[in-house]
Amino acid sequence: MKPAYVLASSDSSARPKRNLKLEIEYDGSNYSGWQIQNHQRSPEARRRTKKTIQQVLEKTLKEILQQEIKVISSGRTDAGVHALAQVVNFYTDSNIAHEKLQLALNSLLPHDIVITKIEDAPLFFHSRFSAKSKVYRYTILNRKYSSALLRNTTYFFPHFLDVVLMRKEAKVLLGRHDFKSFQATEKKERTTVRTVRKISIKKDKDFIFIEIEADGFLYNMVRNIVGTLIEIARGKLPPESMKRILLSKNRIYAGPIAPSHGLCLVKVKY
Repeated sequence: MKPAYVLASSDSSARPKRNLKLEIEYDGSNYSGWQIQNHQRSPEARRRTKKTIQQVLEKTLKEILQQEIKVISSGRTDAGVHALAQVVNFYTDSNIAHEKLQLALNSLLPHDIVITKIEDAPLFFHSRFSAKSKVYRYTILNRKYSSALLRNTTYFFPHFLDVVLMRKEAKVLLGRHDFKSFQATEKKERTTVRTVRKISIKKDKDFIFIEIEADGFLYNMVRNIVGTLIEIARGKLPPESMKRILLSKNRIYAGPIAPSHGLCLVKVKY
């Protein structure tokens, strides 16, 4: 039996092609990241590995629209990373209304994936290549005891962190630089130059929020920056280390990578 929200099939030749843009909120705790890996395409591989958010979304869209759907995302998030407003787009011949599709998706998707907005976009719109910048936020719970409710969305760090020093060190990252020092060592990009437009570090009671906006991010770039700032703020690396590490263009000098569960994609700007 088809689910209640499956769109009845009809002659697609009479319907114009549409480019639908979705905003998605998700808790990445139970997923191996956003993107389906090539080794996960087969049914056997999917049974043996943790599912991805893209995999779940495409499967649900196929169930509703009764056609194969390939979604394009603004960027990949790693295993355990969350999103408040991930942006994706996909092409379809369906004439389904936004409200009906949103209701159908949110009825069939797991509770840790929610579609917050759907709209038609121009056919040339591309979630990744049309993006002007992205904003990520890293949240640290900085107190002596952890939290049962926040364990999946904050990084618990019980030691003192000098937030004033963190802000001072982070300023050197503003502007256009080669961020090779903060790229995962196993990843190779055509260019490691990125422009950081804004970076803010705020302390609110027991929480430290590190927010970075850039025109693009290297693999693990935000988590490597956060890990380095933590090492400086706790006295494991001397002041002015951030500038030296940035100029070195060598990952070996940066701090350890911060855990994925403290990171969240907050906004994609177009």
